[in-house]
Amino acid sequence: MPAPAWTFDLVLFDLDGTLVETAPEICDALNDSLCHLGLTPVAPALVETWIGHGTRELLVHALAHQQAVSAAEVRGSATLGLAASVFDMCYPTHVGRRGQPYAHALQALRQLRERGVRTALLTNKETVYVFRLLAAHGLGRVFDRIICGDTLAVKKPAPDGVLSCLRQFDVPRERALLVGDSSIDVATARAAGIAVWALPEGYNMGRPIEESRPDRVIADLSALLQVRREGRSERGIHEASAGPTA
Repeated sequence: MPAPAWTFDLVLFDLDGTLVETAPEICDALNDSLCHLGLTPVAPALVETWIGHGTRELLVHALAHQQAVSAAEVRGSATLGLAASVFDMCYPTHVGRRGQPYAHALQALRQLRERGVRTALLTNKETVYVFRLLAAHGLGRVFDRIICGDTLAVKKPAPDGVLSCLRQFDVPRERALLVGDSSIDVATARAAGIAVWALPEGYNMGRPIEESRPDRVIADLSALLQVRREGRSERGIHEASAGPTA
């Protein structure tokens, strides 16, 4: 029996925990930063529960944990700005060293674009880190649009990034899909009114992704190999497809 095929005109992807396993190198950079600040390193398993809201919130959680204070206290302190400066110095030296793309990531992205399906990256990671990470793993030219945590006025779980892509590519909500690994991604898709598939092995603040009730939980990105675009032939779509805009 042939595998089922799903039809979408636009597929948006989260980055950390969805396309690339970045926790090891984020942990290394964070612990280097903490050492520079005279604080002790934290366990990798704890760092994984802090990934998803962007670098600033990662540092907020780390400093609150190390200093035994509330996140609100850290957000209003001068220490956060200093920690951000130190992290900006440490993280680039770790990008691409221990992180690895997940199985089928590049294959799925390439095949989607060959079939005329628009692809977009929607991440809360800041632009300066995103493009360095994509370049390190050969993922820089497989998206029609890239939206980072500082691209728009708001970031996930606000739906603005999704809605902007729907407008740009003239895609109705029912023809779009968000692929992610966390409750943030599920909430983003729900707010935008589009479908959402989730991976179970990413970074969801230590909670099973099933609790967030995505439309589908997929074992890995090979599920995307069954996605097609309805309408014109794949060849015609591919020939008419424009190159990446970012």
